[in-house]
Amino acid sequence: MNNYGITLVVGITLGFLARLFMLRSDYRQFPGYPHGYVTHLGLGLIAAALGAVAVPALVEKEYTAVTFLALAAQQFRSIRDMERQSLAELEELALVPRGKDYIEGIARVFESRSYLVMGVSLATSLVTFFTGWPYGILAGIVVMFISGYLMKGKTIGDIAEVIPSKPYFKGALLMVDNVVIMNVGLAESREKILKEGLGVVIKPKDDNARATLNSIGQRQAILQVTASLLGSKKEIGELDWTPLARKDIDTGKIALFILPVEPDIEPLIKAIKLTPVLESSKVNPLQSLPGSQAAD
Repeated sequence: MNNYGITLVVGITLGFLARLFMLRSDYRQFPGYPHGYVTHLGLGLIAAALGAVAVPALVEKEYTAVTFLALAAQQFRSIRDMERQSLAELEELALVPRGKDYIEGIARVFESRSYLVMGVSLATSLVTFFTGWPYGILAGIVVMFISGYLMKGKTIGDIAEVIPSKPYFKGALLMVDNVVIMNVGLAESREKILKEGLGVVIKPKDDNARATLNSIGQRQAILQVTASLLGSKKEIGELDWTPLARKDIDTGKIALFILPVEPDIEPLIKAIKLTPVLESSKVNPLQSLPGSQAAD
């Protein structure tokens, strides 16, 4: 096998392994198994091939190969739109929906991982072509772990404290801490909530976190993650069991209520801390002059 063949094989292999490394179906229940895996791995193989073939093509002065990369970027963007639409349609039957912001975040991640695979494959091919396959494999592994690091974002546990707070009632008003959650009219429902319901207060660590938690999309993502991990007793037509997250307008803290299948406060706190900070909800007012002056 000549140098071109070795370059292609090593580049495609490391790129595909990078996509396999980044593929995981976790509490977000996406991608689904097994059909979602096939789709993601198939596109990962295509992205790896495109990245691997770029180096030999450019060495041979086949500059039209760059147009294939541009077409691939356009195709990956179209796939992101399809993923967004697919997840949005599933929302119609969800008892605790993800919300538009969470769906957009998942779709963006789906697209960006294809670019990361191309980057791993391209770097591997480049080093393999000029220095040999052992160094190419090493370069691919290094870039793969860098890609894994880039995938990691902040979670709620990084920007806020999560404090247990037992739900209680003021008349018919369900309260968590000093925040009104909702009105519960039936005495039987109030009794069940007091017996099985859980509540927490999410306190932002700074004004940036307060602005992020102010986002309705971010709060909905927290509710969806907690309902997925602990289960929710919400049912069609039973509004009293609806998980809710309300804001204290004076402090910016979030009071959360849920009637879970597993009424254990420690897993609830861990689930909330595990929730990702959504890109569309992330706000940094302290980095601006007016925001920093207002904080002072």
